[in-house]
Amino acid sequence: MNPIILAQNLTKRFRRLVAVDGLDLAVPEGAVTAFLGPNGAGKTTTIKCLLNLQTPDGGSVEVLGADSRRLGPEQFRRIGYVSENQELPLWMTVQQLIDYCRPLYPTWDAAFAAKLLSDFELPKDAKLKHLSRGMRMKAALLSSLAYRPRLVVLDEPFSGLDPLVRDEFIRGLLELTEEQGWSVFVSSHDIEEVERLADQVAIIDRGQLRLNERAESLQARFRSVEVTLETEAVVPSGAPAHWLNAETSGRVLRFVDSEHEAGRLQQDAERVLEGIRQLDADPMTLRQVFVALARTYRLNGMPSPVAAGSGTGA
Repeated sequence: MNPIILAQNLTKRFRRLVAVDGLDLAVPEGAVTAFLGPNGAGKTTTIKCLLNLQTPDGGSVEVLGADSRRLGPEQFRRIGYVSENQELPLWMTVQQLIDYCRPLYPTWDAAFAAKLLSDFELPKDAKLKHLSRGMRMKAALLSSLAYRPRLVVLDEPFSGLDPLVRDEFIRGLLELTEEQGWSVFVSSHDIEEVERLADQVAIIDRGQLRLNERAESLQARFRSVEVTLETEAVVPSGAPAHWLNAETSGRVLRFVDSEHEAGRLQQDAERVLEGIRQLDADPMTLRQVFVALARTYRLNGMPSPVAAGSGTGA
C-alpha cells in the first residue's frame, strides 16, 4: 500500500534558520500517525509544507498521490485540517460556519455534523468571536470532520478542550478511523492522549526525522532499567550503545534500554557490571519513551552510547 503522505528530502528555511532539514517521511494509509518532537523541532512547518500552506525550499511531498504544491479542490475535499492557530471567520455564528462549509464538500454528512454539534455542546446561534478558545477548537473540528475526509491532519487538536471532551473526541476519532479507514496525522504535546490513538510514531528533532515505526514495536523495544549493585555504581565504559541516558545514585545505575531483549540485557549487564544484586526492566509509556529520546537528542543530536549521557542524579 502506498503512503498517504510521502516526503523526500523536504527542506524549509527561514533566512538562516533551517526549520526542516532534508526530512524523509512516509505516513501509512489507514493508520493514526503521531508526529512528535520538542518545541521548535519543525512539526508545524512540516505540516504547513505538506498542505501547501508554505512552499518548501527543497525536496518533494506527495499527499493523496498528488504533488503538495499542486493540491487543489479535489484533494482538499478529502483532507481535514485543524490547527490550534487556525483562523476562523469570527463574525459568523456556529450555524453559519456549518452552512458555509456544507456546500463545499460533496461528502458532507449532515447527521454526523449534527451529532458533533451535540457532542461538543456547541451553541449554534453564538458568534465564534464570543466563544472560548476551546469552543472555537470544537467548531473547527466539526467543520473539518463532518465531510468524513480520507486524511485528517491535526496540529495540536486538544488545545483548550476539557478532559471529558478530549476523551469523547478521541473515542469518536478511533471509532471513525476503524469504520471509515481514515488516515490521521496528529501532532500534539499531549502525548498521553496521542498514545491512545497512535498506530505509528514519527519523531522529528532539529528538522530531521529521527524515528518512524509502529507504536507497538517502539514500546516493545524500550525498557526503563534499574540495576542495584553491591558497591558504588559507576557508568561502565563498555556499555552497549543502546543503553541511553545513564544516571547513578549510590549503588543504583539507571538507564533506558532502547533495544530490549530480556536475555541479552542480563548478559550485557553481567559483562560490563560487577556485583549485580538486582536488575529490573520495566515497560515504558509512549511519553516516557519520547522524553528519553528527546533528552538523548538534546545532549547529542542523535541517539548515542550510554556514556555520553552519564551523570549522577536521583
